[in-house]
Amino acid sequence: MDLKLKPFDFDAAVARAGLTRQGLPVARAAAPAGGFATEMNRALADVSRMQGEAQRMQREVTLDNPTVSLEETMVAMQKAQLGFQATLAVRNRLVQAYTDIMNMQV
Repeated sequence: MDLKLKPFDFDAAVARAGLTRQGLPVARAAAPAGGFATEMNRALADVSRMQGEAQRMQREVTLDNPTVSLEETMVAMQKAQLGFQATLAVRNRLVQAYTDIMNMQV
């Protein structure tokens, strides 16, 4: 076995660590604001994508496509269902929290 070692690249190592050559953290731009709303939109898009994929696989199984198995289709359907149920639970908690806040006396 022929083993060759590469020379150590200090600049690349400190860059991967997020540091300058002096060992100080590299100044980074602040993360864009959006927070919860952005994450919720992304989660909803993921659930929608999973549901669309499950529907596509159901259609392919119905049309006897040999490249799509029944097992894969059932797993995709369960993933979509769990994603939807989780999203629904989050929505219900948000509605309850909103109702609680609106009913508070100020």
